[in-house]
Amino acid sequence: MRADLDVPRRQRHTATRIYHRLLEEHGMRDVSYQRVSAYVRERKPQLQAEQVTARRRSERLIKAAGFPRAKTLRDFDFGANPSVDPGMIHTLAKCDWVKEGLPLCLIGDSGTGKSHLLIALGTEAAKAGYRVRYTLAARLVNKLIEAVDGKRLTNTIARYSGVDLLCIDELGYTELDSRGAELLFQVLTEREERKSVAIVSNRSVAGWSRTFTDAGLRAAIIDRLTFGGNIIETGTHSYRGSHAKATETTDKPR
Repeated sequence: MRADLDVPRRQRHTATRIYHRLLEEHGMRDVSYQRVSAYVRERKPQLQAEQVTARRRSERLIKAAGFPRAKTLRDFDFGANPSVDPGMIHTLAKCDWVKEGLPLCLIGDSGTGKSHLLIALGTEAAKAGYRVRYTLAARLVNKLIEAVDGKRLTNTIARYSGVDLLCIDELGYTELDSRGAELLFQVLTEREERKSVAIVSNRSVAGWSRTFTDAGLRAAIIDRLTFGGNIIETGTHSYRGSHAKATETTDKPR
């Protein structure tokens, strides 16, 4: 039965969760489908209550993440952007990289689906029970600068460092001066190799000299955002345009 249950464990009470629970409770190497079915029948009210609790927790975590809009992997049209590997994205959706505190970079031109994937993967992490926070890069830096001026920097950095996954959108869209880059670096350093950061950028890593003008800081930030992680290139082909055309074709009467 194991081969049929290769999905994230930190989810609502599905057969997968019950399967792993039985393995842990009885110290077994595998569990039959019949055993799982019997377990469900015997504990149905308890499992239903746990499922409701898990769903409400997921809803709270998704709301707390502060996503600007709802985006899911189910809604992502992989056919509209052949540069994006569906297998890689669905592997990331299992959230092992979040568990291990690894970074993720989504890089490509405007309109290629980067932000959609960032929000969708962040949503998957929240559903799996991880604490997630979404922010625009410029907004994050502005909040850090305000915190310095108000002598609240330590507390502000702690808020952004405490979540399991920090999603930073639109990194590279605006130039950061040395002050802004230094503050961003402090947040990244607090999270390094402990908690995940996922970023979206419209420029390749090689082009970040326009965003981070200080060469030393740039090298350190690139290291924090790429070491041990994944870089997903969404290319130059407009996902929005292709998806819109596909939708129009589907909606036309035949």
